[in-house]
This record gives sequence, C-alpha cells and structure tokens, in this order.
Amino acid sequence: MSKRERYLFIRILEACNADCFMCEFALSRDTFRFSAEDFAEILPEARRAGVGYVRFTGGEPLMHRDVVELVRTGTDAGMRMSLITNGALLPRMVGRLADAGLAQVVVSVDGASAATHDLYRRSPGMFDNALRGLRAAAALGVLPRVNSVVGPHNYAEMPLLQEVLTEAGVRQWELSALKLERVITYPDPDDVRRVGDRVYNADPAQLLVPLGKRFYGDTPEEQERYFTRSETPRASRPLCHVVDDVIYVDGKYGRMYACSCLPHRDGGGAPLRDGDSGSDSGTIRLDTPAFRSHADFFRDRGPDLCSGCSTTAAGYSDDVARLGTAAPWQY
Repeated sequence: MSKRERYLFIRILEACNADCFMCEFALSRDTFRFSAEDFAEILPEARRAGVGYVRFTGGEPLMHRDVVELVRTGTDAGMRMSLITNGALLPRMVGRLADAGLAQVVVSVDGASAATHDLYRRSPGMFDNALRGLRAAAALGVLPRVNSVVGPHNYAEMPLLQEVLTEAGVRQWELSALKLERVITYPDPDDVRRVGDRVYNADPAQLLVPLGKRFYGDTPEEQERYFTRSETPRASRPLCHVVDDVIYVDGKYGRMYACSCLPHRDGGGAPLRDGDSGSDSGTIRLDTPAFRSHADFFRDRGPDLCSGCSTTAAGYSDDVARLGTAAPWQY
C-alpha cells in the first residue's frame, strides 16, 4: 500500500442546478442523497485505508441539505475536506463551510467572463457567483481551486481566464479536456499549441499555472492521439500510480473505483458493501480483494487503455513515478 495519504471521492448526489452542455447531470432532479449515516460508517474504513483527503462530488454538492454537517463530520474525524461545485450557491454558503472546516473548494469556471461562461454552462449569474465565492473562500483560508473544461469553443480564452483567476487569488487550476461521445475536432491544432504553451509556460511568480499535463498532451505521441482521436493524455508507462492513492465512491450505485476518471455506470469497479452492489444493504468495506483486483488491472493497463484521463491524474501519476511523492491537493 502507498505511504502517501489517499484521496476518497464521494459522489453524494446526482441532482444539479446547472445546465452544462457537456454533463450527464445537467438539471438533474435525482433524489438520491448520500446520508450522514453512510459517511459516519465509511470514515473508520477510510482511516484504515490511509485516506487523508475527502472530496465531495456530484451533481452539485451544495444542493445536499446536510453538506455543511458532512464537512464538519469529516473534519472532526481528521480528514482534510474538499468539494467541487459550480459555484452558484457558494457565496451564501462559504462562511458556514469554512466554519465546518472545509480545507479546499474546487469551482468549475470555463469562460473568462459572464458572457461566455454563463453561455457554456447555460446558467445566468453563475460566473459572478463563482468568482465571488472563490474570493470569499480565499479570504476565509479555504484553498481556492478552479477546474476548467477546455475545448474548441473556449481554448482561446484560457490566457485571459488565467489573468482573471490570478487576480481573484485562485491557487490551483486544472484544464480538463472536453469529453464527448465523439471525436472533437480543432480547426487548427497548431493554434491550440500556441495558446496552450503560452498558458502552461507562464511565469508562476506572475500568473497561475495549470496543474498536471497539458490538456492536449505534453509529448508528440500524446498530442497526436488527442488531436486525431480525442484521447486525453494519460499516465506515462509503465504504471498508473493514481490507483494506489484514490478511492472513488459512487454513492447511488454503491460501487467504488480506483480513479475519479473511470466510468461509474459500466458494471466495473467493486461493490462498496459486503454481499451487495447496491448502496442500502451490507457493511461498507474499502480495499476489498475485489477493489484491489480492479486497481491492479488499471495500474498495469491504464497507461495503454485509458482514453479519458484528466490532466491532474496523469500529472499526479508521473510525479509519483519520478519523485515517489506528490504535493498536497495535487490531485
């Protein structure tokens, strides 16, 4: 087992108040909620599995009526707590979340202004709320991070967004390549490289520089796969080290995965509870033989098979391969 502290991701709901064109949960009114009882049950298992970081995902986690108490419960158990949000509700909730011990907030921002971001997310007012929430989080000592979904529609905005986020006090930034069920075509890949290199090669003393690999790939091989087949850059051979450090729990379907990028509805992964793949019976168990078998498969085969890796996951694995460690909140 890894000596590094692990990340536990929990999808605590699927409902969402945004209408993002690239997301399967857009405007979902799904009623599932991961309960406080389930979280209290999972925490001792998480400690035994070496978890130090917990991140709530969705859907939109701030729509969970108990999210503040869930954050407090995790903090009281010694976990560093994080959540990812579209930011719409963040300004009104960030104070309570900070009081509950939230250590990091990850906000989705795809455009450099309300005119573009709100259009991409099909949600008026979201850009302004996201920026207000990020500034408030920074003032309250909550590490502010932004994740941006990048594609042909908005890659040219990334240098301006870089300036906006730097001015807002954002400390971490992920550029995540747009993923759709088809090949994504860029009219001019060389222009993507020119724009991207400007962003990634910026002086970190002056501008916020994205985490991980370039969204279009660092090497000629990665860039060829990305621009011709829409395969995002992945962990470098021979092994993916993310699976040693990540447990992703799909609360609704009661399954767990060794990476937050893996499909969550394909029958893969491993059951979260003994004797049942559902979420409402049996005892929660992490690091089961079934989970380890699943993780072992992607440790060995992920660098050759995975086509939907994130830039932070790929970069995290490569950092661990080179250095044996990774900085806090690097995933």
